[in-house]
Amino acid sequence: MPTVYEAAGGREGLLRLAGAWRARVMADSVVGHAFSHGFHPQHTERLAAYWTEALGGPCTYSETYGDESSVVRMHSGNGGPHEEMDRQAIACFDEALEDVGLVDDQRLCAVLHDYFAWATTAAMGQYPDSEADVPDGLDIPRWSWGGLVRR
Repeated sequence: MPTVYEAAGGREGLLRLAGAWRARVMADSVVGHAFSHGFHPQHTERLAAYWTEALGGPCTYSETYGDESSVVRMHSGNGGPHEEMDRQAIACFDEALEDVGLVDDQRLCAVLHDYFAWATTAAMGQYPDSEADVPDGLDIPRWSWGGLVRR
């Protein structure tokens, strides 16, 4: 059985998905606010590399850009909860799945939706008060066909 990463089209598939999600988010009045302060010029490539690693592909993100602590810090210290923004970000992701043609495989679509919803509401929202609260040395969580991989 292929990994979720392979079933989603590998690096190129996740790069297309990251680009489609970013386009949806930037056009969304609720979620786009999160990017009003700007974003890294390689945001799409970095996001695809992160998803690649999380979904069973090569560890390019942690070998090149940083660990889970650095990612969570970028998403921390913004107060919380952000329920409406989270719902909209997940809706944009679901629409991006459709944009890149990943909805034809219902099992894959469901696994990707579940991963993104979990990452948005649980993993990235753990430290709403301050990025200083995020511990050092966190590993990127892995997601498989059965959900979160416990290590």
